[in-house]
Amino acid sequence: MRRKRLKPSYWRRNVKGFGVVALSFAMFTGCTPSSAPDPEPAASTQSQQLLAVKASKASKLKIADPIEHHAEVESSVQIEVLAKAEGDVGQILKKRGDMVKEGDIILRITSDDARMEKERADLAVSAAQHALTKARRDAANSINKMELALAEMTRNYNKAKNDYDSGLVTKAELDQLEYQYTNAKLDYQQLKIGSDVSDLTDSLKNAQLSQKIVYQTLANLEVKAPVSGILSEMAVDNGMTVSMGAKVGLVEKLDPIRITAQLTDEQADLLRGKTEVTYYIPGTTDYYKGKISFLAEVIDPESKTYQLEVDVPNPEMKFKPGLKLRVQLTEEQEGIVVSIPTYSVLTEGEDTYVFVLNGDIVEKRKVRLGRQNEPYQEVLAGVNEGELVVITGLGKLKDKQKVQLASVE
Repeated sequence: MRRKRLKPSYWRRNVKGFGVVALSFAMFTGCTPSSAPDPEPAASTQSQQLLAVKASKASKLKIADPIEHHAEVESSVQIEVLAKAEGDVGQILKKRGDMVKEGDIILRITSDDARMEKERADLAVSAAQHALTKARRDAANSINKMELALAEMTRNYNKAKNDYDSGLVTKAELDQLEYQYTNAKLDYQQLKIGSDVSDLTDSLKNAQLSQKIVYQTLANLEVKAPVSGILSEMAVDNGMTVSMGAKVGLVEKLDPIRITAQLTDEQADLLRGKTEVTYYIPGTTDYYKGKISFLAEVIDPESKTYQLEVDVPNPEMKFKPGLKLRVQLTEEQEGIVVSIPTYSVLTEGEDTYVFVLNGDIVEKRKVRLGRQNEPYQEVLAGVNEGELVVITGLGKLKDKQKVQLASVE
């Protein structure tokens, strides 16, 4: 069955009716008494008005690696090898670059003059010894003979005195024997004095001294290393003639070895008051400690630098002249310092400030900053380790303002 379409007047009448009902409901709702307000939102209003901030704890961090500078290995001592005798180079036993020990023979010098002087000296000593021995033997024989003759004469004289008392010998005969006896004693005493061989002894000593000098000259024909090290220079060759005092080589002492560096004024200040430094060979992981043996107090006028010298033991000859090293002017620990985030710092003119949280109050503090390693910066003064530094809302903060801590980094 087909439904009939309603007329427009019907819809208009019903819409008006719906509007009246809706209006009446709204008026009824508005006249209904409301419940009491909740006191809890009112209490939280004050806390919502405090600025919520985040903070970071000032902590010790590695702000920088050790400050390093290039250095070079040098020998601690350089000693020239000098010829102590004249002659021709006859044999070379060490060459340039060889390691030598103190006393090692580097080369030998030949000298005909020295050889002949040795023969002369030997003969002089032998002759002096023979003359002294003969003189002592002859003197001893003469004294023995005189002692025997004097003993015989003493017996004769004593017998004559006895015979004179018995009337067997005259006074003239006794006087004659006494005269002979007295002369014999005088001759004996003169013989003993004349047998002194001190002159010959002195002659022998002089000959032996001359011989010793010659032997020393012969020993000097062997040119030896004055110290242990490396023979860095060799100035002669076989057959060359060298004179006394001529330089024939150079030995560089390698134990201890010396590390040297040229420092600027600022770099030298980093080492003032220190007794040792750390050094290493680039490309290796082995670090060593060495005592500072010299740090110049006055700048070198030519290089405009301060000389640093570090003497270190080198028994295994691991370090040789010319080796490049790195020395640490600061230690690893010196780079671990109290640090704060760079973005917590405010700048006003030439001064820098941070806000430090003390309880729920922020304090505006002037700080002195040092090295920087983003995102952190060394703080030298103004903030202590462990204090909380505000890192958010810095533009809204004032000194002594009360805030609410939201979190700590």
